[in-house]
This record gives sequence, C-alpha cells and structure tokens, in this order.
Amino acid sequence: MSDLPASAANFCYRHPGRQSFILCQRCGRTICAECQTQAAVGVICPECMKEQRKNAPRTKPAVLTRLTGNGQPTVTYSIIGITLVVYLLQFVFGDQITNLLLYAGVYSYAGNFEPWRLLTTALVHGGLFHVLLNMYTLWIFGQALEQLLGRGRYLALYLLSALAGSLGVLFLADPFTAVVGASGAIFGLMGAFLVIQRRLGGNATQLLVLVGINLVIGFIPSFQIAWQAHIGGMIGGAVLGLIYVQTRRIRQKSLQNGLIGAFAILLVLLSFARFLVS
Repeated sequence: MSDLPASAANFCYRHPGRQSFILCQRCGRTICAECQTQAAVGVICPECMKEQRKNAPRTKPAVLTRLTGNGQPTVTYSIIGITLVVYLLQFVFGDQITNLLLYAGVYSYAGNFEPWRLLTTALVHGGLFHVLLNMYTLWIFGQALEQLLGRGRYLALYLLSALAGSLGVLFLADPFTAVVGASGAIFGLMGAFLVIQRRLGGNATQLLVLVGINLVIGFIPSFQIAWQAHIGGMIGGAVLGLIYVQTRRIRQKSLQNGLIGAFAILLVLLSFARFLVS
C-alpha cells in the first residue's frame, strides 16, 4: 500500500512521524489520534485543552473526554471481531445463519423486501479462506484509514461502502444471485484511500495495481466473485474519500457532515428503487 505524501501539514505537530487527517478545532494544527480530546464540536489538541482548563471555572467539573483513548484502531478491531463471531456462528449453525443475513437483489423487491440484508451481508462469508482474506485486507487498510480520518468518519465510510456494494449487486447482478462477504466495504476503503492519495499528491501506483488485480480477479467466472459489489463499494468509497479530502478544513465541518448525510440518503433511496417499480 502506498504512503500518503510527506507534507508537514499531514503530520501530527507533536508526533512528526504520525500521519493524520484530523485538525484541532481551535488552532487548526494537525493532530494524531493519541493527541485528540473530544470537544463540544470536533476535537482539540493538548495545548488548547490546557488553555481551556486553565480558563475554566474551578467549580465546574471537566466535561471533555478522550475520543480515541490510546489511539488504537478500535473500530477496525471491533468490525473484525464481530465478523469473526458471525463466521463462528455460521460454522456452528451452518446455512441457518448465512441464509438469514446474505443478500440478493430479490430481497429489494416488493413481497420480499428485507432491506437490512444490504448491510448484514458484509458479516457473513463463504468459507474460512474468504473471511480470513477479507479481514486481513480490512486490517491493513482499516488501521491506516481509521487513524487518518477518525472513528466517526471511518465507520461512516465502512458502512456506506458496504451499502454501496450491495446496491452494485442490486443493479448489476441477477436478482436471484445471493452474495456474501465484506468485499464491497473493503473496496470502498480502497477507493477512499486512492482518492485521498491522489488529491493530496501522493504516489498511488502500488494501490492502483492492487485494486486492478482484485477487480480483474472478480471477473473470472471460476472464482465466483461478486464483482458487482466490488464496483459499487469502490464507487461509494471514492465519493466519500473525495468529500473528506475536499472538506477537511475546520470551517467546512458543517458542509462535510451535510454532504455525507446527503450521500447516505441517496444510497438509502436507491435501495428502494426496485421495491417502488416492482
């Protein structure tokens, strides 16, 4: 995986070796996950936190809490843990769990409408190799992006990419073709990382090669891979990556939240498209 460009603006001012995408809400300096403290709006750096505590009335308790604790990518670890638990349930109970959570286009038609499957399909997998490969890829890209974007943005990216992947299956695949796996969400992470690299002037050659290989493999019939989910997830992730990188300044926070919300609404509306016309 290629590194982001080595610009000083993209590194924590207290830890020059740690790349970050998050700015202090007050002074605008770049801070890593370890240096963040949650404020009423956004996060602030240690110096701004000290200044606030110094000026705060002593009769009032502190109202700020740590956002990321020790800086560990807990969202990534949580997703991996939940997915592995679901796979264990699949192993114990067999197709009963798989059939309950998988997705096929027919579940978006009237009479079979079960919209939660658009997301739950990312939790179930077709075998041990399938789940281990996906979780390994998630571990690689997830750690980097969670530290770069922060927990909230990263979780939104993962969930909306998973939804976009299922929409790719809805519009591009046979409605009776069932799909499982987190590939759509993971390709969304790749798409977002690729866009962020390119917009910030980074070298994305290695990532482009990796994505290209995975896309080509998806079109090989004998592999039985849902390439439609890969395409949908990557498009969704790329859109979110563009939103993040273009609205990273403090004064653009409201715009960023609005655009993410609008994109989420668009995806939800698209999930009803087949239901409305069937």
